[in-house]
Amino acid sequence: MLVRKLRPTAADLGLTVEEGHALRPLTTPWRIQEFLIGLNANFEEEGDTLRSVRGVLRHRRAHCIEAAFTAACALWLHGDPPLLMDLVAKGDSDHVIAIFRRNGCWGAISKSNHVWLRWRDPVYRSPRELAMSYFHEYTNKHRKTLRTYSDPIDLRQFAVEDWVTNEDDCWDVGASLEDTPHHRLITPAQARNLKPRDATELRADGLVQYESADGKRAHRY
Repeated sequence: MLVRKLRPTAADLGLTVEEGHALRPLTTPWRIQEFLIGLNANFEEEGDTLRSVRGVLRHRRAHCIEAAFTAACALWLHGDPPLLMDLVAKGDSDHVIAIFRRNGCWGAISKSNHVWLRWRDPVYRSPRELAMSYFHEYTNKHRKTLRTYSDPIDLRQFAVEDWVTNEDDCWDVGASLEDTPHHRLITPAQARNLKPRDATELRADGLVQYESADGKRAHRY
């Protein structure tokens, strides 16, 4: 079912009373970010997942796109459009964030086990500026890897059963994000001239919020 309301109720989205209660206090982007920080990281130790908002609330853990679904849903319940942005890297994992506007400027709500790819204050004048704010710290060891960003993706184009209340993984929605038009952040010539990260920057990569059982997965999320 497609829902087009600007400010739907939890019931409009098919959420239970308990699920609505969990999201109702998240009245600002800042509160949504704090909620995501409090969720355990989903290291997908039993296989790949792409849980819906319902799945995240049930399991109390999420990786970036699962958290972005949840943030977008909370934004929508409080009057903001449910928008995502897909950040695509070369030789590295992609990252998905929920985005919002305040006073004409863009900000982002984001879950990452590292410190670098999280919240962005709404001070960026365009989606491109917002995406570029992640560039310097979007890295794989010595290399800066972020290359493209998507147009804002309005989740109202999808049935709520596909990403809000889906009892299975939301692979179709995930694939649709990849099909959204993307824009290049840097030219090939610029990519060839990027400075490798130094030893201090590499040491900072060891700081993570949650540890994984194998001691390795935590550093990939």
